Amino acid sequence: MKTSDSSLDRIQRALEGLLSTEEHDALKADVIRDADLRAVYVEQVWLHSTLRAQSESLVGLLDITEEASPIQAPAKPLRRWPIALWSAAAAACVTLAASFFMPGKGVSPLPQVATLIRAENCRWAGSDLPTALDSQLGTGKLALVEGIATLKFKSGATVTMEAPTTLEILTAMHCRLIEGTLTAEVPEPAHGFTIDTPDIQVVDLGTKFGVTAGSAGNSQVRVFEGEVEIGGLKDGKIKRLTEGKGLHVGSGNTLLGQEPTRGEAVQEAGGWTAIPTSFGRGKDGYARRGDNGAPMGTHPLIIVKHTDLAPGIKNERRAVITFDLSQIPTESVQEAQIVLDPEPSGFGFSALIPDESRFALYGVTDEKLDAWEEKQMTWATMPGCNDAGPDADKLRKLAEFWIPRGGSGGPLTVRGDELAKFIREDTNGFVSFVIVRETGETDPSGLAHAFAAKEHPTARAPLLRLK
Repeated sequence: MKTSDSSLDRIQRALEGLLSTEEHDALKADVIRDADLRAVYVEQVWLHSTLRAQSESLVGLLDITEEASPIQAPAKPLRRWPIALWSAAAAACVTLAASFFMPGKGVSPLPQVATLIRAENCRWAGSDLPTALDSQLGTGKLALVEGIATLKFKSGATVTMEAPTTLEILTAMHCRLIEGTLTAEVPEPAHGFTIDTPDIQVVDLGTKFGVTAGSAGNSQVRVFEGEVEIGGLKDGKIKRLTEGKGLHVGSGNTLLGQEPTRGEAVQEAGGWTAIPTSFGRGKDGYARRGDNGAPMGTHPLIIVKHTDLAPGIKNERRAVITFDLSQIPTESVQEAQIVLDPEPSGFGFSALIPDESRFALYGVTDEKLDAWEEKQMTWATMPGCNDAGPDADKLRKLAEFWIPRGGSGGPLTVRGDELAKFIREDTNGFVSFVIVRETGETDPSGLAHAFAAKEHPTARAPLLRLK
């Protein structure tokens, strides 16, 4: 059956949402009953949605054409598509066509609600949205493995993701931080911009702020400027945070105090032996200056941070790891590596630290200090350190390593001749190392770096590899 002009007109009016409820129902019935009309409808939906999605670029193209060709050519009738293209259009329009049958609604493409405006050393994995620079983004998930990426929402809000982070875009005014860290800057027209985490909901009231959702199941909010409103709390109350204020919420799933499964020394290819801190009497932990003596030796993360800023001095952290080498012949070691798995700490923001952070690995030369206890170690009793930093009489600097802002997305390996030499010099079957960050921060809310400890439920414990 040949489709009449009136039927084509009805389809066009339906796509623009101009049909009454009665007209809409009548067209729906005709489309279901008539295969030819159904094919034309599919074609028109495809053309309509494609033109709308590309409207901005098409307008520019038409402007150029009008300037170059003032004489208009006679109008030509619409050429019907080949059957192969009709089939492709039909398959692609299934979802769009379904929306036609929502009473009273026209068909429109999925809205583009944000743009990826900046990507610094980015690596993506598991995203269902485009990740190329300047990509137009609809609703969906972005999974940033490494680097820093900035999104500009149609509402005017700007969100910067700091790897590793998984973010779900919901609307131009709403997103969900599944895991990781982001900072947001929200202008006045976008007041009310909302970010959900597994623990809380953050509603902007005109501000710059940061949000984290840590791998251990905790959320943190820090307000840099302005004010935010916090909802979704367990007590059902709404809290407001103003400039300089923060809130840390625990989910109760942090695994603190749980005893990890003890690991084994593993013989690897190439003559390497891998010893985790979970092997034998190995151990790992960290201490924070402002914890009033609270031990952190059974935490799933070891966390390090350095600051020269007075307001943040209480948040300085150092880590210590000890390996049990009592069953390993160390006198013939030629090469040595320490492997650390970076993990989100849930504390602080990459935007507030330099582009690259330098770390130092110290060996504990006073072997009596290998006897430190995880459940008792504090800032004041950390092996080989005093309040000001590493004690040169008890520690020896063995290596330095660097982590770029937004990285590292994979295991971090520290190696060097001094490390191997330190292992060979061991006499008591244990080697201990202190990890410090030497790079400071530009704001007291700067990022605290973290690595998986032996208590971590999924990531690998610190590893010493010997050859």
